[in-house]
Amino acid sequence: MPKKIFVWSAHPRAESLSDALADAYAAGAEQGGAELRVQKLSAMEFDSNFAGYTGERVPLEPDLQAWQDNVGWAEHLFFVHPYWWGAMPGRAKAVLDRALVPGFAFKYHDKGLGWDKLLTGRTADAMITSDTPPWYDTLKNRKPGRRVLKNQVLGFCGIKVRNIIQIGPVKTAKPETIEGWIARAERMGAEAARG
Repeated sequence: MPKKIFVWSAHPRAESLSDALADAYAAGAEQGGAELRVQKLSAMEFDSNFAGYTGERVPLEPDLQAWQDNVGWAEHLFFVHPYWWGAMPGRAKAVLDRALVPGFAFKYHDKGLGWDKLLTGRTADAMITSDTPPWYDTLKNRKPGRRVLKNQVLGFCGIKVRNIIQIGPVKTAKPETIEGWIARAERMGAEAARG
């Protein structure tokens, strides 16, 4: 049975490096026999205003509902995004705020501080593009973007991260370096398809 993989390019601009990496990952996964769904933030339309998890929740727009449906359908996820101010772009974060909601991604216990992880059983890969050299971000900043995505987002919901890779610096990368990153994404997609 083919592996179900959801690929999300979380860059607000179309035809970005994130899109190229997402396309390469999807191509590798497809060649490996996976069943794919692909979504790009640049094509998503939704209100990014978010008032919190308490009170009346605004219904999800069709693109956010599709994103949530894709996450629920998938056995494996691939997220790719740029690294802006130590995190993913605000519009990408708005997707998480609006769609990874209680009852879908997690459920707090009635008493105490515990919660149920409702997306358990899924795995994920991620790539983060940055102008900050990854070695510098690791040594100086202690890799906040990678830690947040792995622990406070995916891990919080029960998704086990297999690979989370930061690549860069993008602004000084030669074409052959970028080609190498794209080839790496394609290999990762093929590996994900094989399980």
